[in-house]
Amino acid sequence: MEMHQVRYFLAVARTLNFTQAAEECNVSQPSLSRAIIKLEEELGGDLFRRERSLTHPTELGRMMQPLLQQTYDAAASAKVLATSYRKGGVAPLRLALSSTVDLRLIIQPLAGLMEAFPGVELKFFRGSAPDVAMQVKTGDFELGLAGPLDADWDRFKSWVLFACPHRLIVHRTHRLANSESVMLRDLADERLLARPYCELSPRFCELLAQSSIRQTPGDLLASDADTLEMIRANLGISIMPATTPRHEDLKSLPISDLELEAPTLLYSVVGRQHSPAAAALIQLVRSANWKQILAANEDDGR
Repeated sequence: MEMHQVRYFLAVARTLNFTQAAEECNVSQPSLSRAIIKLEEELGGDLFRRERSLTHPTELGRMMQPLLQQTYDAAASAKVLATSYRKGGVAPLRLALSSTVDLRLIIQPLAGLMEAFPGVELKFFRGSAPDVAMQVKTGDFELGLAGPLDADWDRFKSWVLFACPHRLIVHRTHRLANSESVMLRDLADERLLARPYCELSPRFCELLAQSSIRQTPGDLLASDADTLEMIRANLGISIMPATTPRHEDLKSLPISDLELEAPTLLYSVVGRQHSPAAAALIQLVRSANWKQILAANEDDGR
């Protein structure tokens, strides 16, 4: 399997048109068709149903598309990293992160970046989702990591990296700590600490109101670290992402009737040129195995 075959396959899968895909890839249609036929021979089956104006992926093609996309992204990332490494200079990276983004989840891509860019200079910004949007919009920071932004600026470009379920975090001595799971109604008489800095806070309030649950209104906590300290002191409980760092004093419980996941997205600006480090990080986070990363972090401390 060669990378140009993968690139041609992805172009056809995106356009559903061999002629248009060939134009995008700057090759003749016969050359593109031969490359895909060779790829089909290697994979052991047809990848597309070829029907003039109704070309569409086969079941094998649908199965292969995310895997080949990840392969292509990883190869592109490796090429960017290798080019930058040969040039050898300082590579600045300015990354704005929402208060809800757990840095542990992007350590693996950052480690890969720093291995290839020994001279990388990291500059992080922490703030609310609107703060992140403003930092990226103005160009003060090249990339942003946050939940869904309530922004109407049409030049934002985004990629969904992962979505994390939520769980109830309580002190190990709490009355619910030994439960296998809980329901929202079990929280009716509890001091439920709000997370107003979370992008999903309005949606949380709506869901809780439907179950007649009120969050504690006056605490105004500013970060997950503060919320966890309150819980460790047994001064309340909270609904937090399943990847929230664990502690021996805390228990994490599934909420059986809460179906809400917190998506984390990577943001940039359409048409804006990135530094080599930022371009490489985009490829690294897009090709990361987020299912594995989330599973590893959700198992921490349980």
